[in-house]
Amino acid sequence: MLPFALPGVRRVALFGAHPDDIEIGAGGLLLTLADAVPDLEVRYVLLSGTPDRQAEARAAAAAFLPGARITFALHDLPDGRAPAHWERAKEAVQAAAAGGADLVVAPARDDAHQDHRLLAELAPTAFRDAVVLHYEIPKWDGDLGRRNVYVPLPDERARRKVELLHANFPSQKDRDWWDDEVFLGLARLRGMECRSRYAEAYTCEKAVMSL
Repeated sequence: MLPFALPGVRRVALFGAHPDDIEIGAGGLLLTLADAVPDLEVRYVLLSGTPDRQAEARAAAAAFLPGARITFALHDLPDGRAPAHWERAKEAVQAAAAGGADLVVAPARDDAHQDHRLLAELAPTAFRDAVVLHYEIPKWDGDLGRRNVYVPLPDERARRKVELLHANFPSQKDRDWWDDEVFLGLARLRGMECRSRYAEAYTCEKAVMSL
């Protein structure tokens, strides 16, 4: 297993179908980028969410990306019905792409949730000159699969991710899957796969190698 870096990442586009998708799937990566890139620019796009849930997402983005310059595009597509609103979803992704990005973070194509899959399909069609990382979200569907990109997380960063999830998404605390064991358990398994204590795992379907 050979590590690789993403030098020159300054502009990042983040896509979630719902508030908390981005932070569950990529919160550790966000903390890592915020720590490593002092002039980070972030385009934060959600397809759906009530005003209260979107307020949670705004607070979470600020907490996970301290010091970053964040631009929000929060939409109100019906939860669970994004494919029926393909045109609006496509416009949301295309609008975000107009500003360009060095790195795009979006859901995975093999995600069982139809809203997530739609974003996974649209993101690479709009960002053709950026690395696209597709994140995973644990849920009752049992759709976790094989990944090919890992972001190792030091213990304190993995635990900080979970701490911030609890602090910024109080509306989700009563869900039966929302707990430390789920979040840290998956991170521990992905960490084992890349010989780290904890990690997040992603899928990258296309990358260009510079030698």
